[in-house]
Amino acid sequence: MPILKNVSELATCPAGSSQQDAGLIRNAALVWRGREIAWVGPAHEIPAEYATEAVIDCNGGLVIPGLIDCHTHLCFAGWREQEFELRLAGASYQQIAQAGGGIRNTVNSTRAASQGSLLRSTMQRLAQMQQLGVTTVECKSGYGLDLATELKQLEVYRQAALHQTLELMPTFLGAHAIPQEFSSNRGGYIDLLCQQVIPKVAAEKLAIFCDIFVEQGAFTCAEAREVLSVARSHGLKLKVHADQLSDQGAAALAAEMGAVSAEHLEYVSQKGIQALAAAGVVAVSLPLASFYLREKQTPSRQLIDAGVAVAIATDFNPGSAPSCHLPLAMTMACINQSLTPQEVLMGVTHFAARALDLQNRIGSLQAGYQADIAIIDSASLSHWLYEFRANACSAVIKNGQFRKCA
Repeated sequence: MPILKNVSELATCPAGSSQQDAGLIRNAALVWRGREIAWVGPAHEIPAEYATEAVIDCNGGLVIPGLIDCHTHLCFAGWREQEFELRLAGASYQQIAQAGGGIRNTVNSTRAASQGSLLRSTMQRLAQMQQLGVTTVECKSGYGLDLATELKQLEVYRQAALHQTLELMPTFLGAHAIPQEFSSNRGGYIDLLCQQVIPKVAAEKLAIFCDIFVEQGAFTCAEAREVLSVARSHGLKLKVHADQLSDQGAAALAAEMGAVSAEHLEYVSQKGIQALAAAGVVAVSLPLASFYLREKQTPSRQLIDAGVAVAIATDFNPGSAPSCHLPLAMTMACINQSLTPQEVLMGVTHFAARALDLQNRIGSLQAGYQADIAIIDSASLSHWLYEFRANACSAVIKNGQFRKCA
């Protein structure tokens, strides 16, 4: 039963706390037994029953819950650096997509890639994320847009979950874009999703969530309502890519449909914010996507002030957020979205867990919670997010298993 000692600051990120309160404890200690946390509190209050247990010296560092990246597009083939140059020259995300690039570009490469090559690249990316202190990852399909390749992506996630220690939460995103072969038959593609792909994904238990991209050039609210209704009838929980590039009313749709989360929200309306707050839908902010696309930021300050829980994630993907560096996204959320370090940490722990419907098991350092922990080489939460480094994570504990980071 190991004990973490010499902890300058520990963030419990307690379930039920406000976004502003990460439950910071100075000069703290933590004890875990097997896969669960047994005790946490000030070091001078360690119960006598733990006095002889093995000690792990945190060297005056920061201890936080294992980070949760609750929005990624992890499995793909085909980077899109040429589009990066096009955007720098003034082309918009939508203009590139209309010219045949964007999501469809990655779809072509992912369809052509073998399952083995996709698994190898996915495993490499997960290893990079774990080194940063990430212990749980939501991972979307959506670069297949046909039955075979969507199943291939989701099977990669199933295999990856078996061969490394991070916990994966797979999401079916077949409604990411209309594939080229259905460009003149939108209804046909909706029928394919609803009548064949979603039932197959659900029957094979390949996904927990179903997501849809509601945007100009992607899917309408009416189409989303149809797809999400079918997904829900097959037992999938719901997510929505909402109001990223324009206000499409997708936040209100997410609230109407009982989605667990609405993600992006850069152009969410006041009506949409009110709907999310009333329905208890978690907003997922993706600062790296706004940065790479040079788009407006998610109004996280306004969302929190209206009573909406805000999670933070990377949106890791080859087009609009080609980085899996969650601590970088955290610092950007502080600077560009006017969030405090405590608000941001809650956004990648407890509220990210809520965005995955896992808030009763992970995302907090409390007795009975899963022992998912990151040890950060920094004296405090504020200093960690202020002094950005390539990686300040010195060790990760996942399900009670200790691993040093390089």
